[in-house]
Amino acid sequence: MPLYEELSAAAQTAFAGVDDAARQADLKRSIADLPGGFAKKNVSGRAYWYYQVKMPDGELRQSYVGPDDAATRALIQRHADPAAKLAKQQMVRMTRAAIELGCADIPPKHARVIERLADGGLFSAGAILVGTHAFLAYQNILGVRWSAGTATLDLDFAHAGRNVSLALPENLKLDTTATIESLEMGFIPNQKHTSFKKADEPDFDLDFLTSRGRAGDAPVTVPRLNLTMQPLRFMELSLQDPVRSTLIARNGPIVVNLPRPQRYALHKLLVYGERPQIQRTKARKDVAQAAALMDYLLVHDATEVAALWLDVTARGPGWRRRLKEGFQAMTDLYPDRDFQGRLDRAVAGV
Repeated sequence: MPLYEELSAAAQTAFAGVDDAARQADLKRSIADLPGGFAKKNVSGRAYWYYQVKMPDGELRQSYVGPDDAATRALIQRHADPAAKLAKQQMVRMTRAAIELGCADIPPKHARVIERLADGGLFSAGAILVGTHAFLAYQNILGVRWSAGTATLDLDFAHAGRNVSLALPENLKLDTTATIESLEMGFIPNQKHTSFKKADEPDFDLDFLTSRGRAGDAPVTVPRLNLTMQPLRFMELSLQDPVRSTLIARNGPIVVNLPRPQRYALHKLLVYGERPQIQRTKARKDVAQAAALMDYLLVHDATEVAALWLDVTARGPGWRRRLKEGFQAMTDLYPDRDFQGRLDRAVAGV
């Protein structure tokens, strides 16, 4: 049997509506979309308006709006327009309707963390959401419901680290650690500061990852994000060419960056062999998630899967050996899905 089932047409349509609305709203976001208010200041005998927001690190940040004239007062009035609040309420209603129709949502406490990091600018600075939450998000994107591999407790984020720092605005400086502290959920950084743990929920971790470079397993610190990340082998495969999409939670949608599904699937096969014996449960989940995605993609996007397969196998013997190990574990676990035959046919067609 397939490792997924199709969502109803109504559910797929509902998610498409939420995704489109959320991404449009995200494009129009400004500092005024954060909790805050307008303040008038007198400078050299003239009055000016500013929008002020208390940032996660406690700093009060002000953005200039304009002089105290008719045009600026009209702008402030439009911002206070009940229609803006109604639009946000409508977004929440759309999201909850999509959930009722069968779309997959994420736990409220996870949504709270992801939304706060999004508000803090982490995704705008190039971070992507990886791990099981990305796998959950693919359900709505692809219009399916997975049959396995969806259990999760921790949150995994990845960033290319110093590899993209030059592409970011020169004045960009985020305080991701302060953003996490502002949640007041009891997250404590580990010794290397690459992970944040909750004493009362040992399995609810926030892990920050990056690709492994010449420094090996040494944590990578990015001062402009005030964040330290743990290098992971093969992570560059997931970090390349991410997609923008929407997570669904009961309190509304959250726009994030995700790995492309085919890259996520092959990355899971690659890391399968890297898991130590004490992480057999996670290794099995890696295989289950890769299998579900491959089962879908080899039907609906076989050409892309085959092209990426050839790309990965051309990266060297270490890549080929680990990919083969993961693929073999997947075929052993799901012999009825004929992954080998289906992949061979897809590769032959490229």
